[in-house]
Amino acid sequence: MIAKQLSVFLENKSGRLYEVMEILEKENINIVALSVADTTEYGILRMVVSDPEKALKALKDNLFSVGLTDIVCICIPNEVGSFSKASKYLSEEEISIEYMYAFALNDKALAVLRTENNEKCIEVLTSKGIEVVSADRLKKI
Repeated sequence: MIAKQLSVFLENKSGRLYEVMEILEKENINIVALSVADTTEYGILRMVVSDPEKALKALKDNLFSVGLTDIVCICIPNEVGSFSKASKYLSEEEISIEYMYAFALNDKALAVLRTENNEKCIEVLTSKGIEVVSADRLKKI
């Protein structure tokens, strides 16, 4: 149930994001989810992709500073209070969310979570009936 996320450290200048996108396109790697967090000089590009190992190698071969991180992806109804319930369940078990990003489409919403304990996160959420998306299913989205 634990999936992999690419974390790429980028200089905060024009064209760097495009270079990453171009490399992934040439390797026929699809981006399922993406987030960019920035500081004044550097940004962290976080992505869930169709083939994390292949993407990691391609980006390293092109001299990007990149790593793989374990994440959990959940699928919840796209309605008021859905994520509130999920975060409540994690809070009750004292599981902290280090960061997350999410998107909604039609009646479903997907949230990518990095927690301090991904295994426990999965255990808690599945026991409460929240769908955790497998790594294999994520690759096919």
